[in-house]
Amino acid sequence: MSGYMYILECSDGSYYTGSTIDLEVRLVQHQEGKGANHTKKRLPVKLVYVEEYQRIDTAFYREKQIQGWRREKKEALVEGRLGELNELAECKNDSHFKYFKEKK
Repeated sequence: MSGYMYILECSDGSYYTGSTIDLEVRLVQHQEGKGANHTKKRLPVKLVYVEEYQRIDTAFYREKQIQGWRREKKEALVEGRLGELNELAECKNDSHFKYFKEKK
């Protein structure tokens, strides 16, 4: 069964990442306030990115991966700036980032 991983932009500018086997039906559910709690409080939503997979479990795995990303990295994906994804994955926490940069 095929699946989709998708990113929605909500009316407040936040992103929602989800997965489904029927993208059209799921988008209607979100727009009608029958989707996730995050989106029903932030209508309307707009589809800004989608990936299609042969299996729904792969789409679900990808959803969970992207949910852990910072906003900047999600924006790079949505905007097609794929070359920036590795750099945006670097830890920017002062305690880790400074130490990592000094060791190079």
